[in-house]
Amino acid sequence: MATKKDEETNQTQLQFAPFSSALDVGFWHKLTQKKLNEYKLDDKPKEIHGYYYNGDPDGLPCRLCLDFNAFDSSASTPPHCHLSRGTLVNFNTLDAFKTCDKKALLDKTAEKLWDDIRQGAAIQDPSLLSPFLLLTFADLKKYHYSYWFAFPALITPEGVRHTRPPERLEKVMSGSKISSLQTAYDAACQAEGRDLAYFLISSEGDEFKVFPLSAWDETNDKSQVMFGFADPCTLDHYPGWSLRNFLCLISCHWVSEAKEITVVSFRDRTREGIRSSAHSLIFHLHIPPTSVEMTCPKCVGWEKNQRNKLGPRKVDLSSSMDPTRLAETSVDLNLKLMRWRLLPSLDLDKVAETRCLLLGSGTLGCNVARCLLGWGIRTITFVDNSTVSYSNPVRQSLFEFEDSLGGGKPKAQTAADKIRKIFPGVKSEGISLSIPMPGHAVGTSEEAIQQARESVKKLEELIDNHDVLFLLMDTRESRWLPTVIGSSKRKIVMNAALGFDTYLVLRHGMKLSKDQPPPPEPQEASASSSYSNLPLIPGHKLGCYFCNDVVAPGDSTKDRTLDQQCTVSRPGLSMVAAALVVELMISILQHPDEGYAAAETSAKDSHLTADLVSPLGLVPHQIRGFLARYHCVLPASVRFDKCTACCDVVIDSYEKEGFDFLMKVFNKPRFVEDLTGLTLLHQESELAEILDFSDDDSSITSQ
Repeated sequence: MATKKDEETNQTQLQFAPFSSALDVGFWHKLTQKKLNEYKLDDKPKEIHGYYYNGDPDGLPCRLCLDFNAFDSSASTPPHCHLSRGTLVNFNTLDAFKTCDKKALLDKTAEKLWDDIRQGAAIQDPSLLSPFLLLTFADLKKYHYSYWFAFPALITPEGVRHTRPPERLEKVMSGSKISSLQTAYDAACQAEGRDLAYFLISSEGDEFKVFPLSAWDETNDKSQVMFGFADPCTLDHYPGWSLRNFLCLISCHWVSEAKEITVVSFRDRTREGIRSSAHSLIFHLHIPPTSVEMTCPKCVGWEKNQRNKLGPRKVDLSSSMDPTRLAETSVDLNLKLMRWRLLPSLDLDKVAETRCLLLGSGTLGCNVARCLLGWGIRTITFVDNSTVSYSNPVRQSLFEFEDSLGGGKPKAQTAADKIRKIFPGVKSEGISLSIPMPGHAVGTSEEAIQQARESVKKLEELIDNHDVLFLLMDTRESRWLPTVIGSSKRKIVMNAALGFDTYLVLRHGMKLSKDQPPPPEPQEASASSSYSNLPLIPGHKLGCYFCNDVVAPGDSTKDRTLDQQCTVSRPGLSMVAAALVVELMISILQHPDEGYAAAETSAKDSHLTADLVSPLGLVPHQIRGFLARYHCVLPASVRFDKCTACCDVVIDSYEKEGFDFLMKVFNKPRFVEDLTGLTLLHQESELAEILDFSDDDSSITSQ
């Protein structure tokens, strides 16, 4: 049973209304961005800031608010709000969050607070009197956040107590005096350029003057000075938490012996459009002095959780955040984790900004698109002229059985729609387009010519608007026109082709522009290098898909059986080739020379990348795979000066004559061979064979 003495002690003991944390959703968004882009695995303490508001209506707790500006040191606080400086410790694991030495962290914050008080820094910058400590763990896969706030408060000097009950301002002051106090406070705030959280009050008759704490020496009768603070508390008999450290400051600097002080709990509120501070409180307190030489006082301040127990709080934002945004951030997380620990030089922004054009939306096209999504590519355009058939869904990973019903949906548009369902953050478009091809005569009718012209124009526009061009079609001849246009426009052109159990992945050489100086010749690799010590072929001298041919591409589907018309491949082959062509493209983007990177080839038993230019490893010219032996080789070949697709005479003719040149190629089977000199080369070869045979025959006769 409580004694009479205990009751008297409770009546005179000064008690405070604690702060409650109020974290805006924007704060968690910003923390997520900071974690992904800046903090990564760094769990060192970070400086942030919050604010509390002096103007809440009755019934609301004292709230310390953090929003998306908490990480911006230059951001200003909202009107009638007061700055609170804080420390954020964001842990990398939930276990580290749970097991960290919280007492040590709070004690460290308390020591900093005590130094600011006794050395006078808090007099010059009173925001140091209301610090906070925030411990967090962010599960960015589920958007679950754990956090624990501490509002460090030094235990007030022993003996601080009420000398009389607190009173409302309106009961001890006239309306004119209250109005004078409001006016003086406004004038002081305007002079300081901020809302004062802590201040000094002096009076001369019915007139008040308000000073910042740093103006203590300017006050006349210091025994009559009242101490004011902007009080976020709305309770009738208790001050807010922010008074605790202010009393320590007063005790250290302005109390030489035990005495009574007057504290004004200034509550500046607006009700029904009328401003009033009449409900502010006046506290009459007995306070002893505190020596600045003493060690740091004990500190309290951990916030209680929703169950009113000391412990962390949790917030689940997965349901309230935009699912598309969640997907984007999750994709970014997987890639950024790669950069944090393994590849700090990986340029993910360059990858995300790369616009990819996929010519062919079948087996290769679907798998290439899926790999591009995994790398964070945000722009993918599909081009195809066919529809989904019953045989497609089991091999082409973006299609379903329903897509093949009723004659089948257009492949390009369907692939684009499906890729957006997988990842809504991708900008995807599907275009049905037939690409004119050599060996497939356009004809001479005006309608046919106009249709071909429009197809060529559309293809040129598409290649213009993209950075990387993937050739993933079924036939050789369908790759010719994109190869010519891609070479002319200096685009990165990636090629993937399948056999039954073989595949080819190849990057086209990128021609230099006429006013572009050639890059330095690549150095020969040393014998200890992770690739062979053969001379490297510079990127602008590498061949294209057609450079190994000695004939122009023709109609490969004419007079062929079903198995010859279709690409008959082992089912896993397309996934292997698609993955490799995407990985090669990403390696090219990470190389400082990009498409002009010299072709590298691997040594027999080496897989190290330490001495390679691209952080992802080798940047070869070709990858030729043989699934029957589970083996691949990395050959490199120079550009053929009589290539039917990328040699100078073909590119120059295309750039000068445009569509007229292309019509000759489409309608005249031997035109491009005659133009490049292949016809003459064949004739010379045949003549050489005849001469060789004649020489052999005459020598036999002579015997």
